Amino acid sequence: MTTSGTNPGGLVGSAAWELLLPAASAPARARGRSLQAALREAIRSGRLAAGTRLPSSRDLAADLGVSRGLVTEAYEQLTAEGYLRSGRGAGTWVGEAVRSAAPRARDLAPRSPGGCTDFVPGTPDLSLFPRAAWAAAQRAVLAELPHHELGYPDPRGLPRLRTTLAELLARRRGVVADPERIVVVSGVAQATALLGAALHARGMRSIGAEDPGSPQHDALYASAGLDTVPLPLDAEGLAIGPLRASGVRAVTTTPAHQYPTGIAYSARRRAELLDWARSVDGVVLEDDYDGDFRYDRAPVGALQGLDPDRVAYTGSVSKSLAPGLRLGWLLVPHWLADELVERKRTMDLGHPVLDQALFARFLERGDYDRQLRRCQRAYRERRDVLVAALAEHFPGTRVSGIAAGLHAIAELPERYGPEELFTGRLAAAGVAVRPLSDCTHARADDGVVRLVLGYAHLSPTRIREGVQLMAEALAG
Repeated sequence: MTTSGTNPGGLVGSAAWELLLPAASAPARARGRSLQAALREAIRSGRLAAGTRLPSSRDLAADLGVSRGLVTEAYEQLTAEGYLRSGRGAGTWVGEAVRSAAPRARDLAPRSPGGCTDFVPGTPDLSLFPRAAWAAAQRAVLAELPHHELGYPDPRGLPRLRTTLAELLARRRGVVADPERIVVVSGVAQATALLGAALHARGMRSIGAEDPGSPQHDALYASAGLDTVPLPLDAEGLAIGPLRASGVRAVTTTPAHQYPTGIAYSARRRAELLDWARSVDGVVLEDDYDGDFRYDRAPVGALQGLDPDRVAYTGSVSKSLAPGLRLGWLLVPHWLADELVERKRTMDLGHPVLDQALFARFLERGDYDRQLRRCQRAYRERRDVLVAALAEHFPGTRVSGIAAGLHAIAELPERYGPEELFTGRLAAAGVAVRPLSDCTHARADDGVVRLVLGYAHLSPTRIREGVQLMAEALAG
C-alpha cells in the first residue's frame, strides 16, 4: 500500500487500498479482525504516514465491498488504540503517536566529495540562475500555449524552439543550423547515447576519444556497445597520426575548448580532422560544452560549420543555466537524421513540451543572451582571482587553459609532488580537487602535480580562502 493516491488535501484514494482487499475477502467471521490487522500493519510500516487522512467509512466500505459497520468498527478500534485520531466533522486521520518505519527516499544525485572548498570542475554557479526571468517566461507560456501542443510532441522538439535554436547557434557559434536536423535532448549525455546507439547499429564497435578527456565518455559509449579508444593530443589538438592508425571511424572531440587541457584546435588541425572523417566515411562528434565562455580571445566557431555532413554537434544549458534542467540539443548530419529522430521517439516520445516552450520564449526575448553576459562577467572575475591566488600561494605554478571555460589546469612546481601525497593532504584538510590523471589513460610518472581546478561555482572569496587552505595544508 502507498499513499500515492492522495489528493492535495491528503485523502487517500481508492487505488491506495489494494492491500486491504485480502482482508476484505476473508471469511465473514474473521473479516473485521483481518481488516483491523491490515490497517494496523499499514500504519506501523509507514505505508500510511502520520497525518494521512483516511476515506470516510462509507467510501472505504464501497471500495472494499464490505459493510459500512465493519469499517466503522475498525476505525473506532484503531482510534482507541492510538493508531488513528478523529473529530466530529473532521474525518479520520493517522495518528502521530506511532513510530513507524517510514520508507525513506534516497538522494543519488552526484555530490561534491565534501570538504570546506570544492575545486572539482563541472558545475556552474547555480545561484546565478535567472529565477525571476524564468518564472516570468513560465507564467507567459502557461497562459499562451495552445491546448493541442500539450500532446505528444515532434520527437525532434517543438518547431518554435528548433527555429530559435538554429538562429542562436548560427549567430553565436557559427553553426550551419537547419531546424529540421536539430533534435532537442536531455543534455549532452542523451545526445551521446543516441549517437552511440546509431553508430553501433551501423556496424561500428569502437569510437575514438581525446586523452585526456571527459571521464564520462567511457561509460556512455559502453552503454551503446562501443569500446572507447583513447587518442593522444598535441599542441594543436587531437593528434592525427594516432587517429588514423587506430582504425576507428568515429571520434568524440571538444575542439573549441578541449576538456580538460583548454586547447583550442588550430585551423590546420580542424582541416586535418575533417579530411580524416571524409577519408574513412566517418563522423566527428563535437561536444561544445562551454562554447559561449571566452575571455581573452575571440570566440572560436564550431567545427560543424566547416562540414555539417561529417560533424554531429551537441550542446546544452548545463553550464549557462543549470544542469538540472536537462535541456540540450543535437544537430545531426543529414545521413543520420532519420535514424536519430526515430531513436529519440522510441526512447522517450519527445522532450517535455512546457520546458521547450519556456526555453523558446527565453531565447526569443533575449533573456538567454543576457544570462550569458552575466555569467561571463562573473566567471572571468573568478578566473582572475584563481590565477592571482595560485601565484601568491604557489609561486612558480604554470596555469593553462584559462582563455575560456569554467576551469583551469594548474601544474605545480616539482617540490609539491608526488601527486598522491599532495591530493591526500588536501583531502585531509577538506579541499576537494580533481587531478589531471583522473582524466587520462596515460599515467605520467614524473611526480609533477597537475590539477583541473573548477572555479565557476565558487565566489571570489571562497576561491582565495580555498587556495590559502591548500597552502596551509601543505605547510602543515
